[in-house]
Amino acid sequence: MRILILGSGAREHALAWKLSQSARCDRIYVAPGNAGTAALAENVDLSPIDLPAIAAFCRAEQIDYVVPGSEDSLVAGIVDAMADTPGLNRVQVIGPSKAAAQLEGSKAFAKAFMQRHGIPTASYRVFQQAELEAAKAYVASHPLPIVLKADGLAAGKGVLICEQAEQAVAALEEIFIHERFGRAGKQVVIEQYLRGIELSVFIFTDGEHYVLLPEAKDYKRIGEGDTGLNTGGMGAVSPVPVADKAFMKKVEQRIIQPTLQGMREEGMPYRGFLFFGLMQVAADPYVIEYNCRLGDPETEAILPRLQTDLTDMFFQFQTGSLARLSMTISPLHAFTVVLASAGYPGPYRKGIPIRLPNSWPANSLVFHAGTRWENGRLVTAGGRVISITSLGNQLSEAREFSLQLANQIDFEGKYFRKDIGWEFLPTKTE
Repeated sequence: MRILILGSGAREHALAWKLSQSARCDRIYVAPGNAGTAALAENVDLSPIDLPAIAAFCRAEQIDYVVPGSEDSLVAGIVDAMADTPGLNRVQVIGPSKAAAQLEGSKAFAKAFMQRHGIPTASYRVFQQAELEAAKAYVASHPLPIVLKADGLAAGKGVLICEQAEQAVAALEEIFIHERFGRAGKQVVIEQYLRGIELSVFIFTDGEHYVLLPEAKDYKRIGEGDTGLNTGGMGAVSPVPVADKAFMKKVEQRIIQPTLQGMREEGMPYRGFLFFGLMQVAADPYVIEYNCRLGDPETEAILPRLQTDLTDMFFQFQTGSLARLSMTISPLHAFTVVLASAGYPGPYRKGIPIRLPNSWPANSLVFHAGTRWENGRLVTAGGRVISITSLGNQLSEAREFSLQLANQIDFEGKYFRKDIGWEFLPTKTE
């Protein structure tokens, strides 16, 4: 197999790491990749949303599978583009069609879809840019806190949780008048705030059948104690103790199966990875969001626990026979912590030298995110720089390994949260 991965973060490094373990995998390319993927694959200077260039590369290199890491290329329609390009319809893109990718590409579409199919989610209203005053009036009459979501893609930063009505009004003005999220904020979903434990559930589906991947919980806020601005994710843990058999049965019956059935009924069967961002409220699951790919940093936590060969999954996906696939998941606990640049998720510097230790324990993995080689030196190239994942018999053991390694990796301004997984640890985190 010759595989092209699209993206440049730690998720894509983790995918390359996992695929490189397969005897079926002959060649891996990553576009554009980072310093970490360069050690496992060939980095290619292509944008994940330059669909004609990707098609040309697939033809020239005889690519068998394309694996989009982020949502951008899927929402742009890479599945449709490859299927419609003469000679490339044999290339399997691991993801949904442009129509099905609306589950992530438009929060308003996703909420309306859930409402049509009776899938549990928070109550909501949608407002257009021209409806600012109506949106303000709705906020003023709504119980607090309240959640504002940019309708389109905003790199994981388009969700605002507002504790006061004045804060929500100011946020609406920032979004609608000052266009804080650009085109993604032309429409805003305002929804009920759900209190509970948040977690991420993942499936892999061929449109008819599906398999469950390990679940995870990620931590979006920049500050310890879940404070401050939302980020792309500062860490993750897997498994999640609240995701027991009884809860997961509810997730499958009330959410996963109705979602796949609803997509088929609406003429856009969903294929590929599907991420359910859930909230457990009084032992019941509610959908916060859908993502049409694997999450980041959750991928770095779940793939080390997945013992099934990804290429086996891709082959069964291609042949529509996922029902025959037997999934094997490690019982070990994964603890992932993200090392970020000073200032993230706001402005931050790039090009800062990174010093890695010469070695680290075999149960710890270093996945590069915002890194590159510059004049022979490893330097920072993004807000999230490195993800560290460690495995342990207990979460506390995995945490200890990851935080030890986090302290050994050095770059100016390095920041990381020490309280990842705090609610599942036996004692208060230090």
